[in-house]
Amino acid sequence: MDRGQILELVAHYLVIVVIVTVVLGVVRAAVGDIGFWVELVVVVVIVALYRPVVKAVDMEPSAWKRE
Repeated sequence: MDRGQILELVAHYLVIVVIVTVVLGVVRAAVGDIGFWVELVVVVVIVALYRPVVKAVDMEPSAWKRE
């Protein structure tokens, strides 16, 4: 893996962190305290859905593409 691929992946991981932070903030503002386990489920769902969504919109990093 070269430096360009690593930087590309870092950008996607930062986007995931931002999305998780925003979604949890919105959920907490709308519902209030939802507890650790529910927040963990929300995080797992976001992380699980991120890769297929990014692939569907054809913005996946080169490291995710099969050659």
